[in-house]
Amino acid sequence: MDTERSPLARSFPEMPPVAGVTLRIARARYKDWDRCDLTFAELTEGTTIAGVFTRNVCCSSEVELGRENVKRGTARALIVNAGNSNAFTGYRGREAVEQIMDQVSDHLACDRKEVFVSSTGVIGVPLPKDKVRAGVEAVLTTEPCNWEDAALTIGTTDTFTKGAHASAMIGDKRVELCGIIKGSGMIAPDMATMLGYIFTDAAIDSALLQDMLNEATKDSFNAITVDSDTSTSDTVLTFATGKAGHAPLRSYDAPGADAFAAALRDVCQQLAHLVVRDGEGARKFIEVRVSGAISDESAHRIGLAIANSPLVKTAIAGEDANWGRVVMAVGKAGEPADRDRLSIGFGGHWAAKNGQPLADYDEAPVAEHLRGQDVLLEVDIGLGDGRATVWTCDLTHGYIAINADYRS
Repeated sequence: MDTERSPLARSFPEMPPVAGVTLRIARARYKDWDRCDLTFAELTEGTTIAGVFTRNVCCSSEVELGRENVKRGTARALIVNAGNSNAFTGYRGREAVEQIMDQVSDHLACDRKEVFVSSTGVIGVPLPKDKVRAGVEAVLTTEPCNWEDAALTIGTTDTFTKGAHASAMIGDKRVELCGIIKGSGMIAPDMATMLGYIFTDAAIDSALLQDMLNEATKDSFNAITVDSDTSTSDTVLTFATGKAGHAPLRSYDAPGADAFAAALRDVCQQLAHLVVRDGEGARKFIEVRVSGAISDESAHRIGLAIANSPLVKTAIAGEDANWGRVVMAVGKAGEPADRDRLSIGFGGHWAAKNGQPLADYDEAPVAEHLRGQDVLLEVDIGLGDGRATVWTCDLTHGYIAINADYRS
């Protein structure tokens, strides 16, 4: 990560090992860089898996195979390639993925469908099979690494490593959840919007784990946006090794299931926020709270219309309390709204209520709020009880500079 570190960055947290997970990294040299770009997570036998994947219809072979194989419910390995997304590469791209699956499954003596592969980077260039084979051969026998090393290796345009940790009690056993993620641009909520991996030593049925991940995704990975673009490759996978020693969770009624679900939601939301904080060129972390919509779903769509608006994002980049742009974004969302019931505020200070500016509106405290790094934008639609929160970042010259030079 040789680009300027985001001013919104967070330090990598202390994260404990997860029993049944061994991490390794190596150099496949997919690009002309002197860094590790291939990550391997070896998982103990009996590990269950859940996953959510991009809905981009031009997705990669990695996504197609992962989406199908996750239905089996078990996993033994994860391989992540950085620097090449292997998307829009036809049969050659698929052959490269299948080569990885065969190579790793031979090494672990497991079913090839228990090997999951992700790739991220430039679209339209097939993974070079010679580099793939050499990189995988190397990573299978390197010394184990820590969470931050793995987080660094899966990154592309990221400016800082991203990790999150939570724990939960299941009976008398403490279970750990550790996650790493990469993501900076091409971020829009259509699951997934990045490459993210969560590992836990909990014992949990794969169907229940999938339900919990789906629910956690709604208010985390599907509630963020950087640039409204949904990637061809992105994936979030959760692996449960079952090594914590408690009775397996098989339903929401099981003791400890609620605690585990809450910890999973916590980790997902932490990781999602970190992606926004590393939005390409970002200088502001923006929380958009919508209330008073006809439903939660409608509030969510209105929130995304605001968060994806270039005019709103550039106004906040310029620290300009131009709430007229927010009115515009609400109106274009395609959701029920009434101009004469609409209220808009910044940082706890209302600028307009019931469709008109407040007579005693003072822009000074709003301007002070917008000068900070964390910005709160509140919108009350005035029609019902629906509410939602989404997160985004501002839009600066830095975003253009990064993406104009992305392939160089």
